Amino acid sequence: MNKISFPGFGLDFNVDSTAFTVFGRDIQWYALIITTGLILGIIFAIWQGKKQGLSADYFLDIALYGTPTAIIFARAYYVLFEWDYYSMHKDEIIQIWNGGIAIYGAIIGAVLAAYIYCKVKRLNVGAIFDIGALSLLIGQAIGRWGNFVNAEAYGIDTDLPWRMHIGEMSMDVHPTFLYESLWNLVGLGLLCLYKKHKKFDGEVFWLYILWYGFGRALIEGLRTDSLYIPGTAIRVSQVLAAVTVIASVIIIAIKRYKELKKA
Repeated sequence: MNKISFPGFGLDFNVDSTAFTVFGRDIQWYALIITTGLILGIIFAIWQGKKQGLSADYFLDIALYGTPTAIIFARAYYVLFEWDYYSMHKDEIIQIWNGGIAIYGAIIGAVLAAYIYCKVKRLNVGAIFDIGALSLLIGQAIGRWGNFVNAEAYGIDTDLPWRMHIGEMSMDVHPTFLYESLWNLVGLGLLCLYKKHKKFDGEVFWLYILWYGFGRALIEGLRTDSLYIPGTAIRVSQVLAAVTVIASVIIIAIKRYKELKKA
């Protein structure tokens, strides 16, 4: 049972990370929350795709191939940057049920699987990815609440009104899980408003990369559980976020310039 409170708002929660037990096996809230985000993201993608004359089968297939790929990449990303530990405990590398995944790894895996699928099926990658970007934001906004029930992914100490207190900790901390969830939710709203005005297929996807990367770079600096580049004090997710922001700006600028030349 995790005791979590928001002293500034007078809110107190006793959160059990286990939702229920089936045949003696605990089913965790984290898994249920992640699954809920995934399902809602798929439903949204099918709905948006239908408006563009795209078959629901495309998005179901992408989810079918993309989900396990995302899980594998999420685990591989985490293990890679915690290799000092896993090099000594190789039997634990596949024990994903004990925790240890990274959202950036999941995004890389999902995007790669979707790209290959679109190429094989000769689909418009940009159009599919524009829809997929919005679905990812839905899944990420919901999925971060899995960190809340697990009392993890929190930040450094703070005395801000929305500070969070966990268990017997001697200090209040930044609820960074909440920051990222809200950031993704705002991004979803903005991109949904913008998608009808996009200048080229794929722009919404690159704007998603830009939006998420910028927010992640800021929020990651507050976290206490970051993964680091081996042998350094550099947070790997901040570096990756910065690189993706720069790359997305360059790609959007080039694509828009090409569209202007066509006009």
